[in-house]
Amino acid sequence: MADLCPRLLSIQSHVVSGYVGNKSATFPLQLLGFEVDAINSVQFSNHTGYAKGIKGQVLNDGELQELIDGLNMNEINHYSHIINGYIGSKSFLLKLGEVVKHLKTVNPELTYVCDPVMGDFGPGMYVPQELLQVYRDTIVPLADVCLPNQYEAELISGRKITSEADAFDVMEDFHKKGVKTVILSSTELGSTDYLVGLASCKTGTSQTTVKINIPKFPAAFVGTGDLFTALSTAWLYHTKGDLKLSLEKTINTMQSILQRTLNHAESAAKALGLAKPNPAQMELKLIQSKDVIEKPEITVKADLI
Repeated sequence: MADLCPRLLSIQSHVVSGYVGNKSATFPLQLLGFEVDAINSVQFSNHTGYAKGIKGQVLNDGELQELIDGLNMNEINHYSHIINGYIGSKSFLLKLGEVVKHLKTVNPELTYVCDPVMGDFGPGMYVPQELLQVYRDTIVPLADVCLPNQYEAELISGRKITSEADAFDVMEDFHKKGVKTVILSSTELGSTDYLVGLASCKTGTSQTTVKINIPKFPAAFVGTGDLFTALSTAWLYHTKGDLKLSLEKTINTMQSILQRTLNHAESAAKALGLAKPNPAQMELKLIQSKDVIEKPEITVKADLI
């Protein structure tokens, strides 16, 4: 029987309190019409930005396979999409590759959306170095959509990005690996006021390239990459691959959520006499943003280039 709506498998982290990984992705995807099946690569009490650390468990590759075996056994393994977020071990990442290959045999039309979470400028690489080769050789070639940040795109391609031309050369490397749509979720090519998002979609001899300037906030948020991947996945599906419109809807949704989050956090901190918001106050306000997730107002526009 055909699925009544898109059915997505999300393999990423989970926190009991707060919004990162599957907690950041599931609610927006559900609001946008997706059935979401979540596999939690880790289950932590909270994200790692809290002063006293975390408690929790880590799923291993054998346990991931057990869950997939159960889905196979009961014939509930037909997905329209798979997305992944943070994965911390080589064995789990290799198993993810096996899972994606298998589920693409179950549904050859399946779309795999890969967020190759490895690090960023500032903190550097926050997964083991050995994961890079697995992403480069195994995972990225399986992806239909890939959403690295600039740091991750440079790692995977082995090239530095110092201009928009460099960025599009790097995205071309991803296309050559078989990736249809590449979205550089953020680059350092902007200014003190905005980040630059760049994207490229290539099908056969046709190519679309898009640029969007993303206003910066005077604050650091957690879970935004996972939210970006989820929203991009949803809007690429609903717009039938319209890259410009998908980016506009994704970025404008995020701008609204981040503004609400910051407003709430600053008010909460002020009420308690704090100099600045604490990590709990800075958790993304997703539930309070239901309206803008469903119907984002487009004020930040993208350009076809």
